[in-house]
Amino acid sequence: MENREQARDKTLITDLKKINAAHENVQLIEWEDFDNELARLWSLTSALKEADEKKQSLREKLQSLIQVKNESLNKLNELEEMRERLEARKVVMANMSTRCRIATEDAKKQEEMLSTEVRSLLVAGTSLSVARKRLQEANRLLTEERDCVKLKNVQRKLRARQQYMISQVSLLYPVKILVGPAQEQELESYSSSSRLGNPSASKPVNQGLLTILGLNLTLLPFTKMSFFTDKKEVQRSATALGYVAHAVSLIASYLQVPLRYPLRLGGSRSYINDHASSIDPASSDLSLDTTLSANVKPAEFPLFLEGQDTTRAAYAVFLLNKDIEQLLNFIGVKSLGPRHVLANLKELLRSVQSSEYIDT
Repeated sequence: MENREQARDKTLITDLKKINAAHENVQLIEWEDFDNELARLWSLTSALKEADEKKQSLREKLQSLIQVKNESLNKLNELEEMRERLEARKVVMANMSTRCRIATEDAKKQEEMLSTEVRSLLVAGTSLSVARKRLQEANRLLTEERDCVKLKNVQRKLRARQQYMISQVSLLYPVKILVGPAQEQELESYSSSSRLGNPSASKPVNQGLLTILGLNLTLLPFTKMSFFTDKKEVQRSATALGYVAHAVSLIASYLQVPLRYPLRLGGSRSYINDHASSIDPASSDLSLDTTLSANVKPAEFPLFLEGQDTTRAAYAVFLLNKDIEQLLNFIGVKSLGPRHVLANLKELLRSVQSSEYIDT
């Protein structure tokens, strides 16, 4: 269809060119030929008009075609631009995809590194927790050790202070040995019916006579008290027992030991208390393990013989020796026996003043 129109357009253009060439070649005609010529001209004019109309139509078509072509070119240009933009977008997307892939790989690597670091941190946290517990335990042990060392130092200072105070007691009431065979045993069993229960057959002590401030304790006033007994000997025994009672009371207070048999000091007229519920020194079935009762007033026994029963006085000396044995047991020293008041007192003073006492 388009080829036919193009061929017709070319024919019209050729006719127009011929008409123009005819106008340029004006010819003179005869009158007789005028009608024919006029008819021919009229037909030519009609043809020319028709050609002009076709030309105009062709021009319009050509304009429309040109416009369509221009629009097509514009569309093609727009499509080209869109294609270029699309290619550019594709390139950008490809670059972004590459960057995203690289970023993803980097993120995975960082995630792996972070996971490794987290695991390391967890392990380190566990190790730190264990180390903290060990440190706390070490601090606790160190604190306990320091406290123990401090306690030991305080105990050493306390024992040193006790040792010093008891050394002053030893200076106030020195217990000395007179060299030579003793004239008498210090104290013998005063009666088979005494509170001791089972009077042991103690052998005489012949290592010398013990004295306290120059006064000794003898058995004679406690067993053979009579009208003819030397009053001075009785007084010296009472005074010596008063010295011993005072020394024992001071040592017990310095060692902070409550005496099982409390003392009521009065010099040569001192007493010792027994908290037993009932006391009957004359009874043969009296036991050393008599139950104590706080509701019964303690019985007092004199540490002197003047105007007193010898049995009660001997029992008082026995209880005084028990107090000394209590102090010896407190410092971990064995008693020398139930009949050696001064010997036990001397052993007590010697043990407290020894270097082993501070180190125990």
